[in-house]
Amino acid sequence: MTNQRNAPPAVDYAPLELQRELIAMQELTIEDLLTIGQSQVPEIQQELHLQLLEKNQTNQLSESDRLLLRSLRVSADYLMLKKAYSYAVLKWKGYSIPDFEQLVK
Repeated sequence: MTNQRNAPPAVDYAPLELQRELIAMQELTIEDLLTIGQSQVPEIQQELHLQLLEKNQTNQLSESDRLLLRSLRVSADYLMLKKAYSYAVLKWKGYSIPDFEQLVK
């Protein structure tokens, strides 16, 4: 299979509920894509996620806690997918992607 530079990054394997949003990202500006790529889960959500994971380790989750934990996990997973896709679109648009070490600083 040849690498087609003129084709945007595929969304075929992304969750169906995200595919439309990912396709729309192909039209965003470089600045908007960089903003998405550098976004993070809000700190309060991170803390809550960690608290629920700790409760889960000791089997202390209520049903509502389980649903919330699942929702937080899916939300974080979707954000990571959007971040990765934003960098794929940036690269497709010819933007020079920073090295991993530069991204985690």
